[in-house]
Amino acid sequence: MSNLICFFILLTTNVAFCQVAKDTSYTIASEYKKQLKKYPSIEIVQPKQNPLVIEQKNSVYHSIGNRDLHLDSYIFKSNKKLPAIIMLHDGGWKSGDKSMFQPFAEAIALKWYQCFAIEYRLSDEAKYPAGIEDVLKAIEYIKNNAEKFNIDTKKIAILGRSSGGQMASLIGTKFNTDIKAIVNIDGIVAFHHPESAEGKYAALWLGGTYEEVPEIWNDASALSHVDKNTPPILFINSQHDRFHAGRNDMIEKLDSYKIYSKVEQIPDSPHTFWLFHPWFEQTIQYTINFLDEKLKS
Repeated sequence: MSNLICFFILLTTNVAFCQVAKDTSYTIASEYKKQLKKYPSIEIVQPKQNPLVIEQKNSVYHSIGNRDLHLDSYIFKSNKKLPAIIMLHDGGWKSGDKSMFQPFAEAIALKWYQCFAIEYRLSDEAKYPAGIEDVLKAIEYIKNNAEKFNIDTKKIAILGRSSGGQMASLIGTKFNTDIKAIVNIDGIVAFHHPESAEGKYAALWLGGTYEEVPEIWNDASALSHVDKNTPPILFINSQHDRFHAGRNDMIEKLDSYKIYSKVEQIPDSPHTFWLFHPWFEQTIQYTINFLDEKLKS
């Protein structure tokens, strides 16, 4: 059965458009059920909604025809402009949702940051580089509304988890978006690599297998774009090597340009450690230590 739900609207003429049925296979609840078997003591991190953080959900940052793209903002109440953190969700480029960032964004915002969780088109709806283009539009929107969001446009970082970490690293290396720091949480930086195990989900997003579109697989890899202008990067990784494919090669390149990088390891954890206690606070602290050093010093 097709994953497209088609509607017909009668205007002056008959106009048809198709809306993609959202893939909801990856959620916090489904991941909890999956990981509970191996980690029976884990707990889902719950939102706290601190009054010091103003939360605005589903603001439209860009429209493509009848398709609106949204972001959630988490704005810390401050009299001074604060750094902005762009946040890209996990889900294998196919599933997941920006709402999964709520507890994470709340925790980071409380440390005097303005956080933005971005919706982007997934692989069932549009192929690479559409999702990347969406995030670039979101960054442009946030910068254009710097006064509204009370941000310092000279201090913008991008952060992503898993597939979002891959995207964050690519945007930070390939595009001139004034990104000052990257946080990659268990996301690959090379699709075709000895450490990589990418297959079906990568092919869905990239529009074909490596054998079919090798140039796209390479172009979508942050490792291909490291140069002297790459911002400093923090890697927060589980013990699963496949989720940081290309990381060590990227660090070698960064070292050659004398660009700062750091690796923090979360031992004995699932890939999705950021969603659960007991690893959530540790992940937040690693992130804050890095962001404070690179954006506030």
